[in-house]
Amino acid sequence: MRENLLELNRKVIKGASDGKIIWQPRIGAYFDDREFRGEPYDEPYAGLDRPDVYRKIGCSDRLYYFNACVRAVYRNNITIRIDEIDQSHFSHTFVTPKGEIKSIYRRNSSNPGYYPEKWFVTCEDDLRLLMYIEESTDYVFDRAVYDEYFLKYADLGLPALFFPRVSIQKLFHEYMGIEETFYALQDYPDTVEEYFKVLSSAHDRFMDMFVKTPFEWLNFGDNIHCGLLPPELFRKYVLPEYQHRNERLHKHGIFTNSHWDGDVKSILPLIQETGLDGIEAITPIPQGDVTLKEAKKYMKDVFLMDGIAALLFTDLYSIDELKAQVMECIELFAPKLVLGISDELPSTGSLDRVKYVQEIVDEFNSRI
Repeated sequence: MRENLLELNRKVIKGASDGKIIWQPRIGAYFDDREFRGEPYDEPYAGLDRPDVYRKIGCSDRLYYFNACVRAVYRNNITIRIDEIDQSHFSHTFVTPKGEIKSIYRRNSSNPGYYPEKWFVTCEDDLRLLMYIEESTDYVFDRAVYDEYFLKYADLGLPALFFPRVSIQKLFHEYMGIEETFYALQDYPDTVEEYFKVLSSAHDRFMDMFVKTPFEWLNFGDNIHCGLLPPELFRKYVLPEYQHRNERLHKHGIFTNSHWDGDVKSILPLIQETGLDGIEAITPIPQGDVTLKEAKKYMKDVFLMDGIAALLFTDLYSIDELKAQVMECIELFAPKLVLGISDELPSTGSLDRVKYVQEIVDEFNSRI
């Protein structure tokens, strides 16, 4: 009989699984895109809800649904306004006593995603207003929502949560975009540095909240890609924050990991300095820029979370190629391994292949 997945998840990350591993693929993009297009899931999963797909496959789910248990709240009469502009566009506005900053997003036509056509921050005054917003931000935990989600999902794994993005990654992905961030670092670097300090203080308040919750692990959801964040920028803006976070969180027994889902070869040598317990979503060849052996060389005893290239779950590659990478991943990283898809099952991927990996993991665990 398969072990309770919540307990197995907990034992794996605590190094108490007696060598067993857990298969924890993220299937959200597959679900989202199929539902957006009005297409059923693959048989025999058509008609099931998302958690029941996981239950039928027999695998664990990385339970980031629990992000709904934590929300930002704003002091100083700051509010957020969402406005529909037309069928394809909407805006997101921070309204404050000191002014407004607004982003405009365009919806995709083929999936439920969207992307910014105008960023919140386009000049130094905007960044100063964003600083005021961060200074006014607190974080609260909703235990009632946690308990509701726990009843619905906890048989599938250990509740999980994202940490807000760190320093320069916050500007890259949420507020300024790549180009404007690099211009800002040249045109008004002192203000950018001041913003990073304010953001770090806000994240200290997040940690103050987090360590009082039932969560046992925390993901730094930074989407690291060394093509945008080369080693010199990682050392300057990310590494000190990771070290600070991990020092605080480890005192409370929290397992920490960071989401590195782009090219990562040039920053792999820095993993040991981060203090992280695990790295999520490192994507190996044939999709990313590293082999599993290269990742293991630098990760050493750091956990790998995921590790199987998403493309191998499509018919672009054979089932034998999928099996070979799964077996290599297990051989190199088990038991410090939360096996998953780097980074999600594509909408053209196969649930049969997800089930196939579960069968490999069951066989591996049965021999332990």
